[in-house]
Amino acid sequence: MLRYIAKRLFYGLLVLLGVVTLVFFLFNVLPGDPARMMLGQRADAESIEIINRDLGRDRPLGVQYLNYLNDLLPISVHNNRDVSDYFYLDAEKYAPYTTLLRLGSTSVVLKAPYLRRSYQSQRKVSEIIATSFPQTAVLAVVAMIFALVVGVTLGVISALHKDTWIDRTTLVLSTLGMSLPSFFAAILIAWVFAYLLADITHLNMFGNLYTVDDYGCGEYLDLKNLILPALTLGIRPLATLTQLTKNSMLEALSQDYIRTARAKGISRRRVVVRHALRNALNPVVTSAGGWLASLLAGAVFVEYVFDWKGMGVVIVDGLEKYDFPVVMGAILFVCLLLVAINILTDLIYGWLDPRVRMQ
Repeated sequence: MLRYIAKRLFYGLLVLLGVVTLVFFLFNVLPGDPARMMLGQRADAESIEIINRDLGRDRPLGVQYLNYLNDLLPISVHNNRDVSDYFYLDAEKYAPYTTLLRLGSTSVVLKAPYLRRSYQSQRKVSEIIATSFPQTAVLAVVAMIFALVVGVTLGVISALHKDTWIDRTTLVLSTLGMSLPSFFAAILIAWVFAYLLADITHLNMFGNLYTVDDYGCGEYLDLKNLILPALTLGIRPLATLTQLTKNSMLEALSQDYIRTARAKGISRRRVVVRHALRNALNPVVTSAGGWLASLLAGAVFVEYVFDWKGMGVVIVDGLEKYDFPVVMGAILFVCLLLVAINILTDLIYGWLDPRVRMQ
């Protein structure tokens, strides 16, 4: 088991290293000068040179890459004296940190991964992510709960009414839901429910989880702003879970133990809920875990359309303003989340089924 865990962790680290490398070189060869963006109309050659030197962009690309890796690693190497060295310890930048080993002017320190600062606001990228990610997490969890409840219900109904108009209608709606692009679905749902039917639904086209009180009493929780984004984000997993539940239910209903339960005179409702559905939910729950990870990473378009202040809006704004540290930090955070969920899923599979550990 320990070998299996080590193998999965090693593969996860390789994936993270590959993503870090790809993201770094991609955003450092894109057109656009962050120094010029920061200075605006005040930009002159001397000021641009000073800012690029302060950002470390005056160094060779390979040196910048090594510095970026050193910033991300929790255990990193630094030089305490010579600023011209590759790795220089900025106490304010890395605070808090703990010195593990000191060899002359070189130190090995333990610190939190440093994602650098925003070019525009000068805030730490980690602080921006910490502010925006809870909004995305709430949206993704609510969308997943909606998809699970409605998807499982429709799947069970479709399986119990196989080859009827109910089954065919569910199939058509599921296919439409899986093929509908998120960006188009967000615009369509916002237009219908928050514009055409606004007098009936009383829903807002734009909004956040917290709304500023009109009377100056601070912010208050406004859950109605969550309805349309969660509905839009949950459409695709709902369609998938509906068909998966239907197929699992049909397979479960064809088993011998179901026929035995019916022969004993157990009510149809109890057979469906207590016997068939319980065994049919295993693949559904597994799929739901994967979909939750995907929703956390793929809410960009939905958040942007509804102006939901989550990771999606942060990424889009960073791209528009050439705020590369924010975009890079957000992408790496999402990738770390996906890798961690995949590793956890693999470990659970390995614990449940010893045969998986032999692969």
